[in-house]
Amino acid sequence: MRDIALLVFFIGCIPFMLKRPALGVVMWVWLSVMNPHRLTYGFAYGLQFAAATAVITFLALAVTKEKKQLTFTPPVVALALFSGWICLTSLFPYHDGAGYDMWSRVMKIFLMTFVALTVIHDKKQIHWMIWTIVFSLAFYGAKGGLFTLLHGGNFLVWGPEGSFIEGNNEVALAFVIAIPLMRYVQIGLKKKWQQLGMTAVMLLTAFAAIGSHSRGALLAIAAMAAFLWWKSRNKFVMGVALALAGVVVLSFMPAEWFARMQTIQTYDEDSSAQGRINAWWMAFHLASERPLGGGFEIYDYDVFARYAPNPLDVHAAHSIYFQVMGEHGFIGLFLFMAIGAFTWMAASDGKRKAKGLVGLEWVAPLMDMMKVSMVGYGVGGAFLSLAYFDVPYYVMVIVVATRAAVLPAFNSRVVPQRPDGFRRGDRFGVVPVVDDGPELAPVKPPRARDDWRGQGAYAKPLNAFDAMDTTR
Repeated sequence: MRDIALLVFFIGCIPFMLKRPALGVVMWVWLSVMNPHRLTYGFAYGLQFAAATAVITFLALAVTKEKKQLTFTPPVVALALFSGWICLTSLFPYHDGAGYDMWSRVMKIFLMTFVALTVIHDKKQIHWMIWTIVFSLAFYGAKGGLFTLLHGGNFLVWGPEGSFIEGNNEVALAFVIAIPLMRYVQIGLKKKWQQLGMTAVMLLTAFAAIGSHSRGALLAIAAMAAFLWWKSRNKFVMGVALALAGVVVLSFMPAEWFARMQTIQTYDEDSSAQGRINAWWMAFHLASERPLGGGFEIYDYDVFARYAPNPLDVHAAHSIYFQVMGEHGFIGLFLFMAIGAFTWMAASDGKRKAKGLVGLEWVAPLMDMMKVSMVGYGVGGAFLSLAYFDVPYYVMVIVVATRAAVLPAFNSRVVPQRPDGFRRGDRFGVVPVVDDGPELAPVKPPRARDDWRGQGAYAKPLNAFDAMDTTR
C-alpha cells in the first residue's frame, strides 16, 4: 500500500515539477533527506525516484521561462572550486580505479545544489525548502523521540536505511542541524496551538538526538545552546529556558547513557575515541605525503599500515575535517572550510542589509537560525564522517538565496542625505556668520535625550546656533 501511495503521489507531482523547476528541487530535497522510498517494503523500495526527479527538473529548466540565474557569490565559487578539486583528486586515488561510486554520489548532490542555487530566489521558494527539510527530519525526530521516551533511552535511534544518516551518530547530527530550522518555522506560525505543536516536535527531536547515544551530538547541542545564549538579548531568560530543557531531556536517560557521555573526559581510555584519533593521524600523514589526498577509498589496512600510528586499528575518519583532509588533501580541506566561512559571512551580510527594510523582517531570524545550524554541524561534524551530507549544502542555498532576495530592496532603499554644511566632526552643526551686532560667545546647549552622536552620516545635527538671539 505504501509503495502504491508513494508512486501515485510522485506521478501526480510531475506536471507541477515540469511547470516550476523550483518544485523539482523541493522534490529532490524531500527524497534525499527523508528517503520516503526506504519506508516501503515492496517494488518502490528500489525505484530511482531521485534520478527521475533530476531528469524532470532539468527538462523543466529547458522548457520553462521562470527566472534562472546562478550568481557566483563567494560561497558558490568556493563550492564550485571544491567540486572541481574533488574531480581532480578522484583521478589520482591511492587505489587505482577506486571511489567512483562515492564520487558519483557526491557529484549528484553538488549538481542539484547548483540547480537549487539557480532556481530558488524568492521568499516563497526559500520557505518551500525550509519546510521540506523540517518535515523530513521532524518525521524521524518525533518518531525517535517517542521511541526514546517509551523505552527510557535504553535503545539507540537509527535513521533511514541506505541514506547518509542511517547510523545513530549520523541521524543525531541531522536532528541537531534541523532543530534551528524548526525554531524558525515556529517563529512564523500564527496560532498558539501551532507554536505549541512545533515546540513539542523540537523537544521530541532533541530527545531523539540524545537517545542516539551520540557523544558528538551532545557536544553539538551544547555548542548551539551556548551560541543561542550568547546571541540572545535576555541572557537570563534564555539561560533558564535552556537549563530547564536540558534537565527535562536528561532526566529520561538511563545510567548507561551517562556512562557513555562521561567517556568524553576520559577519551584516552576509550577504544572508540582512540580509534578516531588514529584515523585522524592517518589522514594527516596521508595528506602530508600526497597533496591530492587519497581519494574516497582510503579506510583499509593497506592505507593504515602506511600512514596510521596503529596499523591494525582501522576506522572511518569520524570527522568532516579529517575526512576531507585525508580524501582530498589540505587544499580540499581549505576549500571545504571556505564554503562554511563564506556562508557564515553571507548570513551576516544578509541580516545587516535587511535591517530596517519593510517586508524583510523574516530575514534576521532566518539568518540567525542558519548560523545556529552551522554551529551544530561544525561542532558535531568534528566527530562524524558527514562531509557530503545534503542538508548543510541546502543551508548554504537558503543563505545565498535569502541574501540575494534582500539585495534589490537594499539597493533601492532611500538613504538619508547629510544636511548641508554638516561635517562628521561637527557636534553642533555649522555656526552661521553674523555680520551685524557684537559677537557673543556661544553657550553650549544641554545634550538632548535623543542625541545623534555616534550615528555617523545618518545623523541629524542639532543646529543650536540658528535660533540664537544675537542682540544685547
